[in-house]
Amino acid sequence: MKKLWNQYSYAITLIILSFTLAIVLSFKHHSDDRYVKVTIEQGDTLWKISNQFKDQHSLTNKEFVSWVKKHNENASDQIFPGEEIVIPVSKKATQTTTILASAPEEE
Repeated sequence: MKKLWNQYSYAITLIILSFTLAIVLSFKHHSDDRYVKVTIEQGDTLWKISNQFKDQHSLTNKEFVSWVKKHNENASDQIFPGEEIVIPVSKKATQTTTILASAPEEE
């Protein structure tokens, strides 16, 4: 066993560090994201929804549309009224909106 460790110690260490880094980055990436379910209304498009929520996500419109299509198993660009889709929004943007919305009224 010691001979095996001496021969492959760098490779084993590199593999362990790679897996650890992948797990840490995975948790960090997902910890900032939140998802919202949106019901499609007449005249909505994925591009329009991306613009409506642009302050709550950091994706370009093209990235947003691709993400929505991938995670909602929708291969086409068409969405229909009454359909529900999941969209990504950032917790930080949502918290900022909540803070502003709960500001005391001026008299």
